[in-house]
Amino acid sequence: MFVDLPLDQLEKYNPALKEPANFDAFWSSTLAEARSFPLSAQFKPYDAQLKTLEVFDVTFAGYGGQPIKGWFLIPAQRSGKLPCVVEYIGYGGGRGLPHDWLVYPSAGFALLVMDTRGQGSTWRTGDTPDPELEGGNPQIPGFMTRGVLKKETYYYRRVFTDAVRAIEAARSHPAVDASQIFLTGGSQGGGITIAAAALDGRVQAAMPDVPFLTHFDHAVTATDAYPYAEIRDFLKRHRHQEEAVFNTLSYFDGRSFASRAKMPTLFSVALMDDICPPRTVFAAYNRWAGPKEIRVWTYNHHEGGESFQTLEKLGFVNKLLNV
Repeated sequence: MFVDLPLDQLEKYNPALKEPANFDAFWSSTLAEARSFPLSAQFKPYDAQLKTLEVFDVTFAGYGGQPIKGWFLIPAQRSGKLPCVVEYIGYGGGRGLPHDWLVYPSAGFALLVMDTRGQGSTWRTGDTPDPELEGGNPQIPGFMTRGVLKKETYYYRRVFTDAVRAIEAARSHPAVDASQIFLTGGSQGGGITIAAAALDGRVQAAMPDVPFLTHFDHAVTATDAYPYAEIRDFLKRHRHQEEAVFNTLSYFDGRSFASRAKMPTLFSVALMDDICPPRTVFAAYNRWAGPKEIRVWTYNHHEGGESFQTLEKLGFVNKLLNV
């Protein structure tokens, strides 16, 4: 069943946004602190037994200089530098094995997949820990309320910073054309895509699919589905912390990042999605500051367009590259 407004209303949906006055200063200082540590990007050859691709086990310094893992895949036969896709992973998943990431390198791109710190035990394995900060607040199981009482300690401050550093790691590889970086990811990966595109500011395009981590004030009360429900469950117990929680989340809302992203974008949304309700997706899409397109999957849930959307993204990128 449809879970939200009719499409013609979604296309105009752009609610007021309470944005902190120091939003830009907070993120500028966060990234400056991360960049005070050497990037130290390492690409170690990995024998994945794939004859048409070269695979590298990646490590680079993310938030706090902490090591972040990833995979880097490139076509074995290539001439000249390659455009590169940086991909971020959905909630609970990790980088898995290189065999999970064959589409973009098979299409002639370099691909850097960022492992998500602390995740990778729900539906695909991960290899990057999230060192706990001192003074962490009690949390609901999951990641949505980890450190949520302060913007400085919130989990996604570290993840979004890692995501920007992943772009920098991709640019550092000699096989990559640093001027042709494209970002993508689904659900949590889509939310990270929006944030990283705005924070980096120099990528060529962003392709968030059914993005999570946007329009928190609506999402928390609009759906019973997790992971947004983790925030609801936290507030059900910690009734007195509502103001602190939503103040923190205001620094991480995809709508604020979208309004600062000036590169082209291709979004996707599923109209029967109860995990990332369509209104939350359109709230970010309608604030995107650059050229934008959206693919609407009318009869789908949170899986969205899946392989059909992948074809759309390949066409979108190739058009930008004049291929």
